[in-house]
Amino acid sequence: IVEALAAPGFGAAPPTAAAPATGFTGSTTAGGFSFGGFGLNDNPAAVSFNVGCFGTATTTGTVFNVGNSLASTERQSDVSFYLSLHLLGSLFGPQAQLQGQAQPTQLYQQVTALSAPTLLGDERDSILAKWNQLQAYWGTGKGYYSNNNQPVDFTQENPFCRFKAVGYSCVPVSKDEDGFVVLLFNRKEADVRALQQQLVESLHKVLGSNQTLTVNVDVVKALPNDQTEVIVYVVERSPNGTSKRIPATTLFSYLEQPTVKAQLTQIGVLMSVARTELSPAQLKQLLQNAPAGVDPIIWEQAKVDNPEPEKLIPVPMVGFKELLRRLQIQEQMTKQHQTRVDIISSDISDLQKNQATTVAKIAQYKRKLMDLSHRVLQVLIKQEIQRKSGYAIQVDEEHLRVQLETIHSELNAPTQFKGRLNELMSQIRMQNHFGAVRSEERYSVDADLLREIKHHLKQQQDGLSHLISVIKDDLEDIKLVEHGLSDSDSGHMRGGILS
Repeated sequence: IVEALAAPGFGAAPPTAAAPATGFTGSTTAGGFSFGGFGLNDNPAAVSFNVGCFGTATTTGTVFNVGNSLASTERQSDVSFYLSLHLLGSLFGPQAQLQGQAQPTQLYQQVTALSAPTLLGDERDSILAKWNQLQAYWGTGKGYYSNNNQPVDFTQENPFCRFKAVGYSCVPVSKDEDGFVVLLFNRKEADVRALQQQLVESLHKVLGSNQTLTVNVDVVKALPNDQTEVIVYVVERSPNGTSKRIPATTLFSYLEQPTVKAQLTQIGVLMSVARTELSPAQLKQLLQNAPAGVDPIIWEQAKVDNPEPEKLIPVPMVGFKELLRRLQIQEQMTKQHQTRVDIISSDISDLQKNQATTVAKIAQYKRKLMDLSHRVLQVLIKQEIQRKSGYAIQVDEEHLRVQLETIHSELNAPTQFKGRLNELMSQIRMQNHFGAVRSEERYSVDADLLREIKHHLKQQQDGLSHLISVIKDDLEDIKLVEHGLSDSDSGHMRGGILS
């Protein structure tokens, strides 16, 4: 973005004259550009692509659909984006007007090289025009059009380049009084973090080693190509004990002084940018006119398709190098988000373990509290007994004794709670016994249950023995009765015979 925005004439109104016909055919596909011979599609809207913040994008005849990693939900702190905004602000100022006045000459040379070169003076000039058109569309090379003039350079910023698009970046929200200044280092993040204290001391020396100033590092973030972005702010302490931050524009102006900038270069700073929000007037000025080389229709459509106009701003993108840079930043931002998600997941796992431990401790403390409550109750009982020793039983105590006896009798009743509890205990023991038999495939009887079974069988045996003895006695009695009856019948028979 920085190279695209820093191009001469950026911000001036694009030419109204359309590019001349090439005579070549071409088409675009969803996977990229397809060429028919050396031709390209003459419709610039067909090769545009929109980039949304973190993958939120709307497309207009898109070839690419790429998430914009220049923004974050926490911080929109990409140094190139902030530099782009400052360049945009400067290019729309008086300097941009001067560049706009000088642009028609360069534009005339480009149009001449594309439509009517007079280098050879024969039919070969038409072939040269087509070759210049291909170079202009591609955005590279030199266009020869006259023997008397120097060739025109075709860059990706020329208005006829087809590899241009409009994406979206988050609008900065930091205020000037926050004092944030972005420093870009050509070092890895690990190296910058290891030398962070030395960096703070070096910046303090750059500020003149003023004892009332304190340099603070707010964010250290890795960027592609082994670069690192560092956001700093300076706090000034007054003699009365109060402190305030140096405004971002003031600090940035100081760091941009030639002597100070040379010192920053020695410690590895590539560039510095003030991180400040844009005023509504600045935003309106940036959005009002399409950047140089960008079709006004595409620019207007990008503003219409902006998913969040309050948070996002259209940003021109030129060339595949810029697209690659955005993809690299997107991948790096995705990795950072994944790392943060992994950290949060690890924290959640630790919290769950702590919660389980806490629940176990609470249950343990509840049991301990119950035991202590029983012990306290026993102590109170003994103390009350000693206190009441020698006194007659009072009426309320007598009522309480009667109630306790009633409860005790109910509990010990065979058909009440005690009997049911014994029955349940027997069933539980039997179930445990059968379960053990099924699991171990061998018989095993509980000792208490075995004693109960023996006692029950002994009672049954005693009962059977008593029943047998009763039956024997009854049989003897029956025999005696039968014997008596037989004797009586014999006596009657003898008496009848005698008579």
